[in-house]
Amino acid sequence: MPAETSGKTALVISAHAADFVWRCGGAIALHAEKGYAVTVACLSFGERGESAKLWKEPGMTLERVKAARRAEAERAAEALGVQELIAFDLGDYPLHLEQADKFRLVEVIRRVQPAFMLSHSAYDPYNTDHMYATQVALEARMIAQAWGHEPGRKVLGAPQLYLFEPHQTEQMGWKPDVFLDITPVWARKRAAIECMAGQEHLWEYYTRVAENRANHFMRNSGGQSGGRKARYAEGFQSVFPRTVDEL
Repeated sequence: MPAETSGKTALVISAHAADFVWRCGGAIALHAEKGYAVTVACLSFGERGESAKLWKEPGMTLERVKAARRAEAERAAEALGVQELIAFDLGDYPLHLEQADKFRLVEVIRRVQPAFMLSHSAYDPYNTDHMYATQVALEARMIAQAWGHEPGRKVLGAPQLYLFEPHQTEQMGWKPDVFLDITPVWARKRAAIECMAGQEHLWEYYTRVAENRANHFMRNSGGQSGGRKARYAEGFQSVFPRTVDEL
């Protein structure tokens, strides 16, 4: 946690234990340093579908895998400056939320009152847990705005939902319209990445992604005619229009 807080908040809805690290760890760390209280709602630990390295160990059990992934997520969250990591522990492959689970997420959204939210791409044929998590995020956001849901409670405003980068963007129809320079907090993101021992094969992949997005950041901030330099960046796709007074 930062020494001083801004009073602002952000919420990440992550399908599995490592998703928030690979895909928006830089955004989490950067905003935490700016004084945002960042909450991560982790819907599952990815114990069935995203823990192949652990399952290859002799005598491995589901509970041991879950415990290992929980510990990894907690260490990564600490490295990034997450204020609260909420483990829903709903299982994966497939991820599924009952109505009570959705209402629990609505409660989190209303309590946090995020200035912005982050979740997965809207489409992911390789991992339907991801797009399901975003479908749930949109549904929960809608319910959290409804005055008739638990009348008398503070309703949600209209936070932007940013869709973070999927693994194979061309197959997901994901088109970034926001690039965030995470160079100042890259060391924190890399430390969080290295907490995810169960998916070590992705460490260098997501380092390269951050380097590539830094190139896009520079190009779109002015390119050769004075673009701002960046070594590492993250890309996001916004779901809702922005309201502005000037461009």
